[in-house]
Amino acid sequence: MKWLDRIPTSLLVAAAVFLGLAPFVPEPHVVVKFRMLGQGNLTRPVDLFDLFYHLLPLFLLALKLVRNRKKTTNTS
Repeated sequence: MKWLDRIPTSLLVAAAVFLGLAPFVPEPHVVVKFRMLGQGNLTRPVDLFDLFYHLLPLFLLALKLVRNRKKTTNTS
C-alpha cells in the first residue's frame, strides 16, 4: 500500500470531488447511478463499471485517510 502513500491527498480530494460530482448539471452522475441501484435498474455491466469508476477516488481517499490516522495513532 506504499503506492497509496505516494499519492498526494490534495490530488485524491480533487479527483473525488470532480469525479464524484461530474457532470454537475443537471445532477451528479453518482446520484443517478444510486437512484438506478435503488430502483433495481442498475443491471448492465457498463453501468456498474461506471459507478465503480466514479466512486474509486472517494474510496482511495477514505483508505488513505484511515491509513494516515493509523500511522499517527501508532506513533503517538
